[in-house]
Amino acid sequence: MVKRPDDLGAFAFVTLARLRVLQLAQGCTPRVPGAHTIAVMAQMEVAAGAVKADDPIVDATLGALAP
Repeated sequence: MVKRPDDLGAFAFVTLARLRVLQLAQGCTPRVPGAHTIAVMAQMEVAAGAVKADDPIVDATLGALAP
C-alpha cells in the first residue's frame, strides 16, 4: 500500500494517480524506478512528488479528457 503524503488530500491523490494511470497505460515512461502494476506505479509517483497537479503533462491529459 502506498502512503498518501500528509499535505495532499485523498481526492487530489486519487485524481492525480488516475490521470497518471491513463498516461502510463498509453506508454509514458515511469518517473520512479520499480516493477509494479501501473496503478501502484502511478500512486508511487504521486506520493514521491514526481507528478504534481500543475505539471504541463497533467494539464494536457485533463484537456484530452474534456468533452
